[in-house]
Amino acid sequence: MLVHICCSVDSHFFLEKLQRDFPEEKLTGFFYDPNIHPYSEYRLRYLDVKRSCKKLGIPLLEGEYDYENWMEAVRGLEREPEKGKRCEVCFDKRFEVSAQKALELGEKKMTTTLLVSPLKSQEQLKRVGDEFYRKNGVEFIAVDYRSGGGTQDQAKVTKEEQLYRQDYCGCIYGLTMQRESQDKLMDEMFSPISNTVLPASIEERLSLYETRMRLEDEGRKYRIQKHKFLNYRQFTCKLTVDKSIPVAAYALSYSILQRKKAEGRIETEIEGIHYFNREEIRFISLQKFNLLADRDYLSVKELIYSPLAYEDEVALRIKITKSIYDLTPIIVVDEIPQGKLSLVLDAKIYEDTKDKIIEI
Repeated sequence: MLVHICCSVDSHFFLEKLQRDFPEEKLTGFFYDPNIHPYSEYRLRYLDVKRSCKKLGIPLLEGEYDYENWMEAVRGLEREPEKGKRCEVCFDKRFEVSAQKALELGEKKMTTTLLVSPLKSQEQLKRVGDEFYRKNGVEFIAVDYRSGGGTQDQAKVTKEEQLYRQDYCGCIYGLTMQRESQDKLMDEMFSPISNTVLPASIEERLSLYETRMRLEDEGRKYRIQKHKFLNYRQFTCKLTVDKSIPVAAYALSYSILQRKKAEGRIETEIEGIHYFNREEIRFISLQKFNLLADRDYLSVKELIYSPLAYEDEVALRIKITKSIYDLTPIIVVDEIPQGKLSLVLDAKIYEDTKDKIIEI
């Protein structure tokens, strides 16, 4: 039986149940999910499914990540709600490719781990699956592992196996509407031009779960624990002199400007720190930055494209402000500018959680 797999949280519990209920069937996993966005999230989910299937002794195949074709298939359905027409088209595409893969492998039966997801309609999935049975001759096995306490058992398995528990279905449209309804920043879509790995980002989680795989291969014991912290994302940092002359500027992490814009002049300098006469803003030259950070950047532009590691930048901020709680805007410039300055700084601080590996 070919089993279309969407994620480890759904698949691990689902596959265990299939192994018990269909002992005569040789199960083959098929990870085909071109709807998942961004690509780093796709790689993270695939990595965890790969680990899960390895533990269960089930071979896993990876389908093509044909995201552009998926986008074209759901065009015009972007604002459809979860379990609406967009999901049905998404199922159609994934079922069609999965059915073709089943035929290619000589399988006569297929099913999908989407059946166990509380975010999906089992009736909708069965309807789509039965239609493909009529068209392709691959029988769709519609099992119900959600009822009778199945969802609670699934949550228990997820915790015991320390599976990656994502908090959105997968596609950009579902994510957008979910974050809008939560009035929450969609930080999954942040991708700095510098490729900096941001705290609690998908890239950071991907690195963590790769480390987890290495620890398991080495037979080392660990736990994945969550902890709360204040996260930070920066949207814009622009500096101009006399309202028209742009100046290359870099704002250190956790720089916050309440009204997002401030105008004024630099009026004081103490030990290489230049103080603005508004909003407690501080400026440092690139030379001062290099001295404090023990670096040799040639320009602020170079710093923008290749900044310090996030932890090093936070440590530098503490060195400058002498406080771990300081949110003062600290702006790095090539040379300290004169004249009337206009700073636009749009950034956000928010409560968040992140995973951490603790060896035991």
